[in-house]
Amino acid sequence: MDLKELRSQLDEIDRQFVELYEKRMEICGEVAEYKIRTGKKVFDKVREEEKLRTVKSLTHNDFNSHGIEELFEQIMSMSRKLQYQRLSEHGAIGKLPFIGVESLDLQNARVVYQGAEGSYSQAAMKKFFGDQVKSFHVDTFRDAMTAIEEGSADFAVLPIENSTAGIVSEIYDLLVEFENYIVGEQIIRIEHCLLAVPGTKEEEIRAVYSHPQSLMQSARFLSERDWSQISMPNNAFAARKVAQEGDRTQAAIASAYAGETYGLEILRKGINQEENNSTRFIIVTNQKIFRKDASKVSICFEIPHRSGSLYHMLSHFIYNNLNMTKIESRPIEDRNWEYRFFIDFDGNLADSAVKNALRGLRDEARNMKILGNY
Repeated sequence: MDLKELRSQLDEIDRQFVELYEKRMEICGEVAEYKIRTGKKVFDKVREEEKLRTVKSLTHNDFNSHGIEELFEQIMSMSRKLQYQRLSEHGAIGKLPFIGVESLDLQNARVVYQGAEGSYSQAAMKKFFGDQVKSFHVDTFRDAMTAIEEGSADFAVLPIENSTAGIVSEIYDLLVEFENYIVGEQIIRIEHCLLAVPGTKEEEIRAVYSHPQSLMQSARFLSERDWSQISMPNNAFAARKVAQEGDRTQAAIASAYAGETYGLEILRKGINQEENNSTRFIIVTNQKIFRKDASKVSICFEIPHRSGSLYHMLSHFIYNNLNMTKIESRPIEDRNWEYRFFIDFDGNLADSAVKNALRGLRDEARNMKILGNY
């Protein structure tokens, strides 16, 4: 047979595939109706594993066995998604444990941030909450999360990602550990300045203090100078140290805002080599709330450590036409080579497509958590 005739036979088989697929999905819709009436769960792991064993046993070689397993995994995945959709249409998905609000109470808020006065975190806080915000600062990210969990603060401002240095991994881990939720974000442009005691000349400097990331981001500038580079927990701490000690052999790399706060002179501006350098800060609270006009959802989940698990989780976004904007992974403590995935996607918790996707993820993933809608 020539290629044209072979393709004609394949076309006929494909038409039968489509006809059988649509018939199967029609029956799956009836299964969904039954589950709506009885309250039975959509995802039946035992039933699906049994089905895969059965269809694999009908094949005649290993290649076809693996192929039919992959095919039926997809078919059953589409069946589940149809059932979740039907449940959503009938209001059987249930409400998510988050309350929609028109706006956040920013005027009466008490806000905590990590670092010292003059830090980028404080600048982000003032840009989001306004200059008159009631605030206090703590030494560590954990202290900030504890403050809102215990109620001594209503909101915390925390850096989660820098456009050049990447994610702040500790923040991701703390979002899992604490029952606190993201309700907003603020992006701050990062411009590192060389700060020193007023009247200092560059040639007098022998040591420079800053956060390790800031030192790294200013590496090109620093490589041309024979200065000791000393790490500090926070840029503002570095500026405060230089100001308090008044030593003209010391300088700090921090923001112009930090220089103004501590009365330091700006010797050079924009010494970080990446001009388009920004940090994204998240606004976190201990309440399960979201603004009704929120447009980004953050979640995390764990998955079984087997082939195709992540692919099947991500298919929920594809099927519900949701745009995934970010994915990160973090190792799970005490479980070698297993990871927790963090995902951002466009949507609102009140949207039916979002509810549908989250219901599917919750049933099929391990320990799925909604981190916030903002």
